[in-house]
Amino acid sequence: MKAQKAQVMPEAVNAALAAKKGPVSKFLARNYRHFNAAALLDAAKGYDTHLAAGGKMLVTLAGAMSTAELGISLAEMIRQDKVHAIVCTGANLEEDIFNLVAHDYYERVPHYRHLTVKDEQALLKRHMNRVTDTCIPEMEAMRRIESVVLEEWVKADRAGERYFPHEFMYKILRGGKLRKSYQIDPKNSWMLAACEKNLPMIVPGWEDATLGNMYAGHVISGDVKNVHTVRTGIEYMTTLAAWYTKTAKKLRTGEGSIGFFQIGGGIAGDFPICVVPMLHQDLQRTGVPLWGYFAQISDSTTSYGSYSGAVPNEKITWGKLGAKTPAFIIESDATIVAPLIFAWVLGQ
Repeated sequence: MKAQKAQVMPEAVNAALAAKKGPVSKFLARNYRHFNAAALLDAAKGYDTHLAAGGKMLVTLAGAMSTAELGISLAEMIRQDKVHAIVCTGANLEEDIFNLVAHDYYERVPHYRHLTVKDEQALLKRHMNRVTDTCIPEMEAMRRIESVVLEEWVKADRAGERYFPHEFMYKILRGGKLRKSYQIDPKNSWMLAACEKNLPMIVPGWEDATLGNMYAGHVISGDVKNVHTVRTGIEYMTTLAAWYTKTAKKLRTGEGSIGFFQIGGGIAGDFPICVVPMLHQDLQRTGVPLWGYFAQISDSTTSYGSYSGAVPNEKITWGKLGAKTPAFIIESDATIVAPLIFAWVLGQ
């Protein structure tokens, strides 16, 4: 009987891949071997493979990743061309800039699980808006940004011009009015990195963010006359469709495709992944390829009745992913997982 060839063990493969990377990657290769740890490393390796084949990557940000200071790792991913477009909630769009100008006024509440309603009321009285264990100061962060962006809203409104929410953010960053107020190292702001790259960005559901609420207030008060001065919603989808079609066409000459790296669930993930079935089914652009890579970091309970908790295979019947699409799901906290995956991709 012919002897069976010995199997190359995954840890040996991972060690070889990490050999030219830094200490964080070597740590992952040695220790992350099973369950969600293995899924994390598989997703990171898949990200590497996708880029090496000439692919582009769209990253989605849900939750409060900006307040969790994901910018420390995400900004470098943007600078090194490891991220080619971002879809985020309005909260993530603005909270990176809040942190940029008011970091020293933030307060951490490590005992947040034990706060009483009186404790919460006391925070409200001090205008401290709590996000899990971190309080955002209203006056130093939110109102400071509101006063600056309001000038841009009014200016555009009076000129009959219209811009997307992220374009207004790019304008105030490029204008330099906030520069003297920076309280973190600018290299740790993912919005500054995106602005410098003029990174394509989609912000669905911006209206429910703090600045979206403020904008609605200024429309009601009459400071902004035209409610459509800030472009949103359907216009973002048409812009995404144009970007996807154009980018896919450029990649078609090679082997690359567009990948989808989803942090969390909700509208940040739901909105952009639908662009492919929309192009196929509603516009009959059947030549546009499916997403070529998919990974999601989720702490949602796995469930076929939950969109955010559905396994990637469920997306196949909706025309979002293909049977051969490399797909990964890591069921864990994105504040822990995302920086580690980014560290691997950055070779750290």
